[in-house]
Amino acid sequence: KARLEGKKEKSSTKSGNLLPGTKIQRSWNGVIYEVEVLSEGFEFQGQKFRTLSPIAQKITGTKWNGPKFFNLKREQ
Repeated sequence: KARLEGKKEKSSTKSGNLLPGTKIQRSWNGVIYEVEVLSEGFEFQGQKFRTLSPIAQKITGTKWNGPKFFNLKREQ
């Protein structure tokens, strides 16, 4: 399961109300991956991404909905 470290607050990310600096962790096949929320996008393994979906694809090798892969639910 994914784990969030940090606060949730309105931001310009495409995956809900995550505060820049928040760390998202997801375990996949016994490996823990960490993504940092930026003011406009995400950073994973030193690379910047606009959305979580290409990060999820890079981790799994298949197409995923990024927020779904990281177990993030949009607040309304």
